[in-house]
Amino acid sequence: MVLSAMSGTTNALVEISDFIKNNKSTEALINIELLHKKYCLVLDELIEEPSLKKDVFDYVNTVFAFLKACTFKKHTELLYNQIVSQGELLSTYFFTKYLHQENVNAQLLPALDFMRIDKMNEPDDFYIQQNLQRIINEGGPAEIYVTQGFICLNAFGKIENLQRGGSDYTATIIGAAVKAEEVQIWTDIDGMHNNDPRFVENTYAISNLSFDEAAELAYFGAKILHPQTVMPALKANIPVRLKNTLDPKSYGTLISKDFKGEGIKAIAAKDGITAIKIKSARMLLAHGFLKKVFEIFEKHETSIDMITTSEVAVSLTIDNDSNLPAIIEELEKFSTVEIDNQQSIICLVGHLVVRHHETHRLFQVLQDISVRMISYGGSNNNISLLVNTNDKITALKSLNSYVFDYETT
Repeated sequence: MVLSAMSGTTNALVEISDFIKNNKSTEALINIELLHKKYCLVLDELIEEPSLKKDVFDYVNTVFAFLKACTFKKHTELLYNQIVSQGELLSTYFFTKYLHQENVNAQLLPALDFMRIDKMNEPDDFYIQQNLQRIINEGGPAEIYVTQGFICLNAFGKIENLQRGGSDYTATIIGAAVKAEEVQIWTDIDGMHNNDPRFVENTYAISNLSFDEAAELAYFGAKILHPQTVMPALKANIPVRLKNTLDPKSYGTLISKDFKGEGIKAIAAKDGITAIKIKSARMLLAHGFLKKVFEIFEKHETSIDMITTSEVAVSLTIDNDSNLPAIIEELEKFSTVEIDNQQSIICLVGHLVVRHHETHRLFQVLQDISVRMISYGGSNNNISLLVNTNDKITALKSLNSYVFDYETT
């Protein structure tokens, strides 16, 4: 069982880290105290057995003593990672002791004893498999093994993390390492929906998705799944099932190698997109133009989401503009550059969607929405539209009506 932090904890820890970074130790200490009280209340409700309660109480006090000590330290990336890791350490300790109280033979496996990423920030599969098996063997048999999601060590042995939502990713990495029959991800929604239920009414859960379809949806905005989650499961051919904690009997969504159904299955949107139009300073057939453009983005470690080209220009999108000033400076040495901020990518996903006979219906959205770019044909399972973020909700509703053939309000 892979656990993330208790609801709201990671956000609170990030805020505490920001206060420390900005030399606001008083504010950090106030927030630490508030979070400490919250955990003490949960402890009182969850653990009844006196000796177990004392163990958890002592552990909680140790964690919050560490957080208070952090307010006197110089803020670094390592300190940030140490602070935000405490949420998973707390939740797994609480839950393991609760299982012991319920007479369940549970064993806590510290993720920092086996979960490691390499210098490329990819899971170190061999290290993970070898060390996970070692600590399971050392601890002996148990009914349930509990570990932390999200947190890991980097290639240099320092605390790191798999980014927000990384507990799902941890689960599939471990699932692949132990050759699981299935990985289940439990959340508060009954599977991956055909559209974003925050903006569109009457959406429904999709019963079956392929790995490719799920990966596209996760990358382009479906919040239920961490974008990299499906990759370890795909490599190991292990099905991933999304389940609803509030409705355990619901089927959820099963993600596997199998393709079921045709046409557009789901729509997702990704915000925070920057569109960049790059026009060659030379006229037609500028040799090596695209090569130079891509080399600049690679140099500045900035990935590209969408791309369209013409004879003398290329338009592309990025979702991380932290290195944009340096990129623009280099591009302007041989081209003119135009920037559009506050854009959103709307992704339409389905098996062989670009070949389906009803796919043309989605282009009816062009009569209602100004579409900045279209990516069609780069993937058999995905068509992407770039729109102004102000038009996103209207576009999602219109596409929902055109594609799924029922009205939304």
